[in-house]
Amino acid sequence: MKKISLIAILLSGILFLENCKKDTVVATSVSTSLMIANIKDSTWYSDTVSSSLTFNSAAKTKTFICEGTAFNKKVTISLTKSTPVNSSGFPLGTYTVDATPNLKLAFLTPQKNSQGNVVYTPNGIVAPGSGTVIVTAVDSVKNQITGTFNFTTLVNNYDNNGNVISVTVAVVSGGGFNSVPYTFTSN
Repeated sequence: MKKISLIAILLSGILFLENCKKDTVVATSVSTSLMIANIKDSTWYSDTVSSSLTFNSAAKTKTFICEGTAFNKKVTISLTKSTPVNSSGFPLGTYTVDATPNLKLAFLTPQKNSQGNVVYTPNGIVAPGSGTVIVTAVDSVKNQITGTFNFTTLVNNYDNNGNVISVTVAVVSGGGFNSVPYTFTSN
């Protein structure tokens, strides 16, 4: 009888300890926004997105442009790819900001211009090697494109003598555009 009660106590203890394990919480988030990113450590969802794909027959290039705007912030992507094919598709792949102007990324904020009008102006420059766009899916029938992006902008701050006194960095990370519809034109 002592053997059975000792075994029963051990089994009860093991079962008790098994039930004391901490639960793992997994959270997911779903957005209906066409563009999303983390800008300066804050989540940004676009409320307006416009995009286009243009084939230039003289230069034999396709240029994809996508712009998303919300909360006084704008993100723009301009990606040019050499191709002799005049179609509404775009090549899948990873594109990096480099010395050639094939990929331009920008984070813009509203500023007053010299006439007093509020216009979106770039919040710094994106240096070669500090930005990437990955085109992951293109539906050339529906004219929709999907991908991810990330980049860093740098702004030099100057004193009255023109010396750089600091650099302001804006990190745009975890960006994505999901089934963004685009217009296709050929010229």
